[in-house]
Amino acid sequence: MLAVAVLAAGKGTRMKSDLPKVLQPLAGSTLVQRVLASCEGLAPQRRLLIVGHQAQRVQATLEGSGAQGLEFVLQQPQLGTGHAVQQLLHPLAGFEGDVLVLNGDVPLLRPETLELLLARHRSSGAAVTLLTARLADPTGYGRVVANGAAEVSAIVEHRDCNDEQRRIDLINAGIYCFNWAKLAAVLPGLTTDNDQGELYLTDTVALLSPAMHVEVADADELNGINDRLQLAQCEAVLQQRLREHWMREGVTFVDPSSCTLSEGTRFGRDVVVEPQCHFRGHAVIGDGCRIGPGCLIDNATLGDQVEAVYSVVRDARVDANCAIGPYAQLRPGAELSEGCRVGNFVEIKNSTLASGVKVNHLSYIGDADLGANVNVGAGTITANYDGVRKHRTVIGAGSKTGANSVLVAPITLGSGVTVGAGSTLTRDVPSGALALGRARQLVRENWQGPS
Repeated sequence: MLAVAVLAAGKGTRMKSDLPKVLQPLAGSTLVQRVLASCEGLAPQRRLLIVGHQAQRVQATLEGSGAQGLEFVLQQPQLGTGHAVQQLLHPLAGFEGDVLVLNGDVPLLRPETLELLLARHRSSGAAVTLLTARLADPTGYGRVVANGAAEVSAIVEHRDCNDEQRRIDLINAGIYCFNWAKLAAVLPGLTTDNDQGELYLTDTVALLSPAMHVEVADADELNGINDRLQLAQCEAVLQQRLREHWMREGVTFVDPSSCTLSEGTRFGRDVVVEPQCHFRGHAVIGDGCRIGPGCLIDNATLGDQVEAVYSVVRDARVDANCAIGPYAQLRPGAELSEGCRVGNFVEIKNSTLASGVKVNHLSYIGDADLGANVNVGAGTITANYDGVRKHRTVIGAGSKTGANSVLVAPITLGSGVTVGAGSTLTRDVPSGALALGRARQLVRENWQGPS
């Protein structure tokens, strides 16, 4: 059996943030969500989150994101990592199996690394197995004292190291797999005989035998986050991983380093991403799309062969063979059917556009339903708000609006309607009609203005 325990009680003072450290965002997810996701493939029987600072906020955030089967264990006050794991003695009383201890601020672990750690732990029969890495500059990390057979005799925190120990380049990542029965036997005996006056989980390693370590090839996996600089460094590592993955899957990034992705982003084949494009949330991009330059795609789905230039698409759906931009904004609830064109400085919100609709210039389409092949003239506005409530506009298939038209909702235009340029319409128009709603032009020749 396997239990996973995530240490998530710390305040994260160096982040200088009102947000708990484990809730800081990284490529679209919180740090602790990434840690939890990294061990899903292990199918643990128990998942425990040790919380302390803003415990209710951490718990509410995870429960609100749909996390299920989490057990929250309160550590109050926070007296070190050993003290945190001591809080598991009661909830795991009688548990038989292994406990994987992870840190809520170490978000770059690959699932296959944890799988290797667990496999080595079980095959060796170790009481504890820890992840390690070799760093050119190990400053700040606990040093691992081990022999050539990967047997560990001690872990010494950086602040407690002597000069010889500080020259060791093998560092402790703070990721452990314990035989729970053996760990539970030594946890009560931890002492605060160290520079910080805390209970260190690392001290259990010297009390458990055999103790083994697994060295990871990519030290970036073990990057912890204590401040904004380290958060940015981890973001860069994660973004590079994501871009490399999708380039191997057939996506072209013209300038990879200028683009950012979320882990929820999905690309089809033969997609071209121009510079300065950013993908957030659950963004799905179909085959053959060309995105950018300068686009933000956020929680949106784009069908095959869509082109978007200098535009924002958020919480919207765009079907195949549509063209968006430049400088268009599709807001939440916008749905474009196949072959639509949305052009310069057009904003669409909570509206459905049937196939072949063209809204090419300087228009606002809000709370509207447009039939097939509607042509919206430059500057057309659906006036959807009466100061109290929103109302819908319906335009039938094949209708055309002239430049600078205003359609005051609620209003319905039938099929094949033509709206004269400059019209303001407040009443329904039947199919096949010409609608005009503007003042008669007045021309006074030889006009002399006021003197």
